[in-house]
Amino acid sequence: MPHPQRNAVAIALLLPLLANAAPAVELADLSIEDLSNLRVTSVSKRAERLLDAAASVYVITADDIHRSGAATLAEVLRLAPNLQVAQGSNGNFAIGSSRGLNGTASAPPNKLLVLIDGRSVYSPLFAGVFWDTQDVMLSDVARIEVISGPGATLWGVNAFNGVINVITRSASETAGTEVSVRAGGRGSEFGARVGTANWRLSAKLIDLKHSDLASGARVNDAREQQRLAFRADWGPEGDRLTVIANAYTGLSEQPLPGSVSVNGTTLKLGDISATGASLSARWQHALAGGGSVDLQAYLDHSQRIVRPTFAELLDIVDLQFQHTLAATGANRMVWGANLRASHDQEDNSSVIAFLPANLHQKWSSLFAQDEFDLSERLRVTGGLRLEHNDYTGLEVLPTVRMAWKPAPDHAVWGALSRTVRAPSRQDVDAFVPGAAPFLLRGGADVVAEVARVAELGYRGQPTSTFSYSVTALHQRYDHLRTQEVFLKPTRVFYDSNMEGSARGVEMWGMWQASPQWRLSAGLTALHETLQLKPGSNDAAAPLASGRDPAHTLTLRSLHTLGTDKDLELTLRKVGSLANPAVPAYTAFDARFVWRLSRKAEVSLLGQNLNGSHAEYGAIATRADFPRALAIRLVWQN
Repeated sequence: MPHPQRNAVAIALLLPLLANAAPAVELADLSIEDLSNLRVTSVSKRAERLLDAAASVYVITADDIHRSGAATLAEVLRLAPNLQVAQGSNGNFAIGSSRGLNGTASAPPNKLLVLIDGRSVYSPLFAGVFWDTQDVMLSDVARIEVISGPGATLWGVNAFNGVINVITRSASETAGTEVSVRAGGRGSEFGARVGTANWRLSAKLIDLKHSDLASGARVNDAREQQRLAFRADWGPEGDRLTVIANAYTGLSEQPLPGSVSVNGTTLKLGDISATGASLSARWQHALAGGGSVDLQAYLDHSQRIVRPTFAELLDIVDLQFQHTLAATGANRMVWGANLRASHDQEDNSSVIAFLPANLHQKWSSLFAQDEFDLSERLRVTGGLRLEHNDYTGLEVLPTVRMAWKPAPDHAVWGALSRTVRAPSRQDVDAFVPGAAPFLLRGGADVVAEVARVAELGYRGQPTSTFSYSVTALHQRYDHLRTQEVFLKPTRVFYDSNMEGSARGVEMWGMWQASPQWRLSAGLTALHETLQLKPGSNDAAAPLASGRDPAHTLTLRSLHTLGTDKDLELTLRKVGSLANPAVPAYTAFDARFVWRLSRKAEVSLLGQNLNGSHAEYGAIATRADFPRALAIRLVWQN
């Protein structure tokens, strides 16, 4: 597993190169006004100013990512105040929106849609994301748009509580060479990139050592991963073809909760092997008058072996079409279609079986969204998606949004939406144990989980040095998943017998206190209530609300010390969890960067400097993340 000594050698070899590097263009920070004017595409599937977007959306910029010193995509997402990022062990992240339902007793988080360059990475097996396999070369990322709240009208049935849209840079923005090395107490990371104005090739290696419990006992979660990515762009901005390819392989130790016992026989947990590759192509063509056509197709292949539980071989093909019509007076419309198919081949075990073992699935959808200016300051947006899946048939996903601008740098918006999460194979096709007689027999009668959401928000920039956003929300849930038990004879099955509600507030802001000092803060508060419907006996299901903190607070300070040094401090305060019980914690991180030249920099990173803490899971199995130090070197040419 991890080999920190190899990275010490790599750093020693790089130091002379860093010291003699010649000057190059340095990335400049964005001003508060620049950040408000950032163009985002996830809210309306067309470029619009962040200030004008009628949704609770937070943008993690390329500069944020660079300054964070994070090693993986999952770690970078901690920068978004409207996400709940909880880590149970290396590679095991529970990531959901700040609106609750961040996992249940029978399933990990499955209410958030994640896109990487338009490619959906949720797993049809459980409708969530395997975060130990989803990663990118972080310096390739242009921005990450994080929408909290439903995005189903534009993105489909699994955009239930939010959308994470990872958008990488074009090849022309990353021309040249980059090498980065990071080493520290928790492991190491190496990245390299080479490219021209038309293509780039990136490689990334991660090697993490095992974690420990609060007692000091070992957690078997050491892991390593190798990743290769390619991107090519051809043609001008109005007629561009982009091809992106990714491949990865990795091996992880499988942490407790423990060995698996089947019919009195104890089976030892083996390592998790994960490999995969994807290929996507996108054509963007500008039409006369301001319209455009966007075509995208991708293939995704993955294999995951989790012994002794299951092994999966999954192939996905996805076709997307979008037509943005030229604006006609005060009217702007976009419509499109999506066809997605998968072939899932399960190697079942004595522990669990997915039946049928081989399954073909199809998803098809048609959507349209229209924006209309009622006046110079008032805009109304209406949208509808019709989506069909093999488990529940046709789902109807409408939304209505309204935005009012009392002044050029201020916007008030509101939205009403209906969204669903379609059942996954885990909901319908799971059988335990893996051979008859079965104790758990899936959920043939489960229906789509439903949320009806009302939002009211404000986003503004009162001065050139201060901006903030506030959103109030109320969500009503229905048909949430339950696990029912019948006696005589004993049998367990999944059903849809829980309902509930959530209300809360999300807010964040940024203040340029001086030309050298920037402060930012984020706060979320959530009250979540879940209750069973008559006839259900799943007493554990309503306790899922205990997996979400009632409040979170984030404070960040970035101070420029002269022309070649920066100091960034981050304070995160996260409320306690009730089920399983996890105490509230405060984490203090720091990063000091010294730019040796305009081509090279060295960073000293400190995590959890105030002491160790746990974030997610039962006390007997969850990792306790200690104080950790690391050094990172970056060289660009």
